[in-house]
Amino acid sequence: MTTVAINEPVANFSAPATSDQTINLSDLAGKNVVIYFYPKDSTPGCTTEGQNFRDLYDQFEAANTVIFGVSRDGLRAHENFKAKQSFPFELISDKEEELCKQFDVIKLKKNYGREYLGIDRSTFLIDANGVLRQEWRGVKVKGHADEVLAAAQALNS
Repeated sequence: MTTVAINEPVANFSAPATSDQTINLSDLAGKNVVIYFYPKDSTPGCTTEGQNFRDLYDQFEAANTVIFGVSRDGLRAHENFKAKQSFPFELISDKEEELCKQFDVIKLKKNYGREYLGIDRSTFLIDANGVLRQEWRGVKVKGHADEVLAAAQALNS
């Protein structure tokens, strides 16, 4: 599997998501797609990031853009997280790390001196033709959703 590259088409994928859905990139042709990868459901940074995308959801919709959050958590944890935070978008479960590998977001991380492989908070903006137009890696949550929204809006102008 090849990893994504700016200004290149993103290979189709199929992944399980909340609301008993299977998300296929090919089914989203004609819409811009935001895929944001986050480390873990219901943790402070991930909750804030999801809330920021939630709060701008109507503006993303107006920009012909759908949003998906992705982590390695299972669907039950995702459903609980989505319901508790009233997320209007679906969360994709990537337990097998297929999407994580396609988007190259698994990185060596350190926490309290312990090293482990985890998701590097990253966001990708795919245009209506399935081409990766922008990526943000090592994301800091504050102001990030606004920046992604501005980029999505710019695709339509």
